[in-house]
Amino acid sequence: MDKWQKKRKDIGNRLARIEGQVRGIQRQLDAGADCEAIAAQMSATRRAMEKAFFTMMSCAMVQEIEKHTALSDEMANGVEDIGRILAKYS
Repeated sequence: MDKWQKKRKDIGNRLARIEGQVRGIQRQLDAGADCEAIAAQMSATRRAMEKAFFTMMSCAMVQEIEKHTALSDEMANGVEDIGRILAKYS
């Protein structure tokens, strides 16, 4: 399994956890939980989606670059770092 296939698998696992978070938020709503507590869970879920999104965008950048040139491991790592930085500061 190459690095990007592993990333896709990791994103799938992350999405499954996010799905669980969303179900938890729904349970909080149904139970009449405090709005601030619900908002905190929504914020955590949103951040998890953003991280998954930027990881997927790194993959998309690598795929596009590979269409035009051979991508060295150093270049792939650089693109991955860009995705990580975007996720961290988004």
